[in-house]
Amino acid sequence: MNLYSVIIRPIVTEKGVSKREAENTLCFEVAAAANKTEIRQAVQRLFKIKVAEVRTVTQTGKLRRRGRFAGFRSDWKKAYVRLKAGEKMPEYTEI
Repeated sequence: MNLYSVIIRPIVTEKGVSKREAENTLCFEVAAAANKTEIRQAVQRLFKIKVAEVRTVTQTGKLRRRGRFAGFRSDWKKAYVRLKAGEKMPEYTEI
């Protein structure tokens, strides 16, 4: 996996913004097959920052209905990346 296939997109939500401010933590949607080491290396190379800790969670897809037809959205993986003390936040999160 190259680093652009590991990190799919940043997640900017209310919970993510509060974690960014309070805990110095970034939130990303990542590839389902990516492990914590690959995520850490991708973030460090892409944003040129030092990572203290990576936590991951697999979100299960929700049931969605269109009339009588039902289906599930795809499962996806989320990573919470905590930066080391003194590291500057990347600019995409500046709101």
